[in-house]
Amino acid sequence: MGISYEDSVRKFSEKFKVSKEYTEARTPKIPGAYSRKTTNFGPFAIFADHGEGQYIYTVDGHKLLDLNNNSTVNVLGHNHPRITAALSEAVSKGYSFGNPTAYEYKLAEILCDRIESVEKIKFTCSASEACITALQIARGYTGKNKIAKFEGGYHGSLEGLHISSHPSPDRFPGPADNPTPLPDSAGIPPQTIANTVVLTQNNFPACEKILRANARDVACVILELQASAGGIIILEKDFVMKLRALTEELGILMICDETCTFRANYHGLQSVYGIKPDLTVLGKLIGGGLPIGAVGGSAEVYKVVENNQVRISGTHHGHSLCAAAGVACLEVMDEAAYARLNDMAARIRDELNTWASCEKYPFIVYGLYSQLCYAFTDRPGREITTHRDFWNYINRDQILISALEMAVRGYYPVHRGEISLSLPMTDDDITGFIQTMKDIVNEIYS
Repeated sequence: MGISYEDSVRKFSEKFKVSKEYTEARTPKIPGAYSRKTTNFGPFAIFADHGEGQYIYTVDGHKLLDLNNNSTVNVLGHNHPRITAALSEAVSKGYSFGNPTAYEYKLAEILCDRIESVEKIKFTCSASEACITALQIARGYTGKNKIAKFEGGYHGSLEGLHISSHPSPDRFPGPADNPTPLPDSAGIPPQTIANTVVLTQNNFPACEKILRANARDVACVILELQASAGGIIILEKDFVMKLRALTEELGILMICDETCTFRANYHGLQSVYGIKPDLTVLGKLIGGGLPIGAVGGSAEVYKVVENNQVRISGTHHGHSLCAAAGVACLEVMDEAAYARLNDMAARIRDELNTWASCEKYPFIVYGLYSQLCYAFTDRPGREITTHRDFWNYINRDQILISALEMAVRGYYPVHRGEISLSLPMTDDDITGFIQTMKDIVNEIYS
């Protein structure tokens, strides 16, 4: 009964057979056939030929509504004319300098104006790099060595933060109120693991106990207000407010990773929560589709950068093309654009949840803004408030089947059930997705 994984794989493999051929031909030189992993939800990756607006066009000749958008990056969709024009102008002036350019300052000015907590800012080549840089600033400012992060919180795959982002029960992660730090990959030195304190989402008594016990050694707490890589987890406002007060009391810096969540609100998701972190990490959409990262923060904390106590530099930091594209993107992303994206997301969430509740299906859609997560759960009405809830109560097989089915039916999702919307999407696109999702859920439970 229902849709089998084997049947979904068969249909997927038939529809994207050229991508399968590309994978087989390229794997001898590039393991897995390409340099990323997280966007691959099938037996092989779907190769893109080009993109336009809200769609990607595959090498197999298919048009797919892009619900991945390069893991939240392409908030304006593909090939947006404002970004293309900005890049064309920038390229005509030269595309690699060791000198500062006007584009870098303009992007810095926009971000400092929009995010209240960001008084100073430096750019890097990726958000992963920016996260590591933020840790370095925090250690330099506090003189302490350990960092605290949340179980299931992903802040890039660089060594210093590649801990407990994707733990699972079979790896013995310790009790929920005192998680054991676990490396996400081989090659992480023991001292890196030992310098990492792992916290539990939305459990303030547990977090307080851990942080008070480690206050002399912990330089910072890094968090996402809405985590995404381990299944979307929304931090409760009261929890965040208490944590902010505790970090200030204990002399621990708070680093807010807004790499994904800056698509939530014109002023960042931190403005919705009403907090001012000491440091903010940015990336993804602030580069308009080009690789970029940034660390912003208070003038007080940034003193250690300005006096060269902490040194930040890189060949491509503040790259003119990335900054030019970022400026163009943010100029389009005015408050009306944010409102439109969030309205589309609310429609998807509300319509599908109302329908699933009426049908008594153990299926939910959740998320605060234009990055949502859909999930098949153990029972109707299940809420997901920690990463452990995700691994304990989510049916991953059904999420994977639904991803394969969506691709076959004209949509490009992410394997964990995450979807990211883009501004060019229309009401018809949203209607089509909602109906397709209903069809798939009905067939899974038939």
